[in-house]
Amino acid sequence: MAVLNRLLLRVGARATTTSHSKFRAFSSSCSIVNPEADLKASPPSSSSSLLGSKLLPLRQDHHHHPVQWVFLGCPGVGKGTYASRLSKLLHVPHIATGDLVRDELSSSGPLSSQLAEIVNQGQLVSDEIIINLLSKRLEAGEAKGESGFILDGFPRTIRQAEILEGVTDIDLVVNLKLREEALLAKCLGRRICSECGGNYNVACIDIKGEDGSPGMYMAPLLPPPHCASKLITRPDDTEEVVKERLRIYYEMTQPVEEFYRSRGKLLEFDLPGGIPESWPKLLQALHLEDHDDKQSAAA
Repeated sequence: MAVLNRLLLRVGARATTTSHSKFRAFSSSCSIVNPEADLKASPPSSSSSLLGSKLLPLRQDHHHHPVQWVFLGCPGVGKGTYASRLSKLLHVPHIATGDLVRDELSSSGPLSSQLAEIVNQGQLVSDEIIINLLSKRLEAGEAKGESGFILDGFPRTIRQAEILEGVTDIDLVVNLKLREEALLAKCLGRRICSECGGNYNVACIDIKGEDGSPGMYMAPLLPPPHCASKLITRPDDTEEVVKERLRIYYEMTQPVEEFYRSRGKLLEFDLPGGIPESWPKLLQALHLEDHDDKQSAAA
């Protein structure tokens, strides 16, 4: 245990040293909400009354002061989908640690075999590896002139949250929530195009409302015809592995929610359904507008 503690201290020190300038370069200030407030956004339209402009720690001038956000949520909840959409809307990079791990796996680098065993068992990748991959990504982004970020998949532990807190000021932590039966179905329905890398989902989720609980419908996200014959399943998207990932999430990552809740930075958002139902309500909770989305809807 003493050896592990010394290792984590070295990881923390190294992350602070190597990442400090990169995180700080993104922005220098953040507005902080009342630490007593527990921000919740529960559809439908009540979110606007729960999230007044004085409560939500959002920068309104995103182009001059790019956001520094974190997305939390169980595996398969849709963090990547919504973080990616917001990334395009706000013109900041979407940095998904899951993608960093998968890129390392496909690179046949020195970490690939070690990572393959961890991922295929549904275990959490160590702080040292994740911080190393994230630092490399931040260095590459800084070299390209990137500013701001939306982190997806980090932090997953209190230790990671503490390290992140030591090197940057996070504006907001969005905690996406979805009932577990829908989560399991979504994970098992995920597919990837082996040619273009596109992400799709073949699951049609139709949960009937009962005992006062609302129903939920999530249509499948089917591929275009040219990708349909090239779909593959991620090796870790099996029922056994997904359930293990959910168990680990509840055990290890839910305390991270409390970490940010106590700092007044947590926005909890219950997904009411698929993207058509959830996206506009999430934008409402974040006080944002997607003009392109409105134009496409009007067309």
